[in-house]
Amino acid sequence: MKIEQIKAEIKNIVKDDILYVAFSGGMDSTIAAFLAREALGPEKVKLVNVLFGPFAYSKSVESVLKTAEDLGLEIEFADKHQAQYSIMKKGPNCNQCTKTLKMSGVKEVAKDKLVATGANQSDSWGKTCIKVMNNLYSPIIGLTKEELREIVKRYNLKIRKVGENAHREGCKLKHLLKLLINMDYHGRAVSFANEIIHDVLDRYDYKREIANVKIIGPLSKNIALINIKPHPPKEIYDEIIEILENEKSIDEVYIVDKPIELTISANPGIYGNEESRYWIEKGRLQPEFAAPLKVVWKKSKNERLATFHAVDFRFLDEEW
Repeated sequence: MKIEQIKAEIKNIVKDDILYVAFSGGMDSTIAAFLAREALGPEKVKLVNVLFGPFAYSKSVESVLKTAEDLGLEIEFADKHQAQYSIMKKGPNCNQCTKTLKMSGVKEVAKDKLVATGANQSDSWGKTCIKVMNNLYSPIIGLTKEELREIVKRYNLKIRKVGENAHREGCKLKHLLKLLINMDYHGRAVSFANEIIHDVLDRYDYKREIANVKIIGPLSKNIALINIKPHPPKEIYDEIIEILENEKSIDEVYIVDKPIELTISANPGIYGNEESRYWIEKGRLQPEFAAPLKVVWKKSKNERLATFHAVDFRFLDEEW
């Protein structure tokens, strides 16, 4: 059976050493931590969570602590929000943040010890099938999401909400679709808006597939695009809109309730690469918008922009 094989493998690879687990509190890292504990015992497994200050959802740390307690494992934290700022001031770049900051934060705590991750078949790294590399170990790399959900069900693991849903780590900064130049303006807008939307929806106990506020617009204007799917009653929208319109860092507020077109200025490298543009539009953006999305691409002349910047938008006809 796969689970027993994974546990035996963990024991064989780690031996009598301590295994650190890069722990977000989401499903993947919780399963990796659980299987490591089962294989090695709780005294041989340590959890490490990387904090992103104002860009983490307020309930995420509480959820992570509770899940660590459920697992009976010690946890340490590494603060990386200032380093995150240095990356995002050049434009949205979740990949670099994940690859460098999260792992560097965990490795700083783990030092020269092996670090386990939750990489699996749903990740780009998981598809490489490389289990151990650069002191990183992926014990569940061969498992699919369906198999991971079966483990959760079989062992009755509690996966708490750590961001926008129970299966993903939450970082509000991924919804800032422009350069993070001013922490008190651009940073506050995305942090405030994406905290508020969930506070209101939770208060109404409104179940949703998507709930976020994208912050776009030129650097001098923060435009808030509210994405909720399925669409809630008008009273919920009205409450969210009123709060956002009274926030000084937000200049305009709109509900994404019909097809939308984004105008995106891209770094020349991205602009000239059809595959990169396709991934940003279809893989990065569309899944988190509450309506069909179309992108008009423009080549940026801003030398500071390393990725992309959504500078404007318009609603499209329903027929599109």
